[in-house]
Amino acid sequence: MRTYSPKVSEIQRTWYVVDADGLVLGRLASSVAAVLRGKHRPYFAPHVDTGDHVIVVNADKVVLTSDKAGAKMAYRHSGYPGGLRATSYATLLREQPAELVRRSVRGMLPKNTLGRQMLSKLQVYAGPEHPHAAQKPETLELPAARRAG
Repeated sequence: MRTYSPKVSEIQRTWYVVDADGLVLGRLASSVAAVLRGKHRPYFAPHVDTGDHVIVVNADKVVLTSDKAGAKMAYRHSGYPGGLRATSYATLLREQPAELVRRSVRGMLPKNTLGRQMLSKLQVYAGPEHPHAAQKPETLELPAARRAG
């Protein structure tokens, strides 16, 4: 018996919307990354992008546990000597909450061309509105992401 490998033409992509209001950042990111990879599909294959599109709304209301907001730093480099810039998660959550969620999901995807392709199916918005109503997204309940209590 031969191993089944999904073809790109056979993959049915679905649009999901996730409300991040009160969800813990890491749990949200790991659940969204699994959907973007397609691990919820019965025909998942690690070498094919079998995942779905995910829209995350209310990214500004995501929760960081413990003192991670003040302690964790997000780094970026300009490419020039001495060009390393560090921003605390608290500042990032206040000024660019969509970028904070996107970075967290990106860290949980493969670090290759396939991972970048999967990340392109993620849309993150700080507020409750999104411009993807025409795609008729379904609400996605994330089992691993629990509300912070």
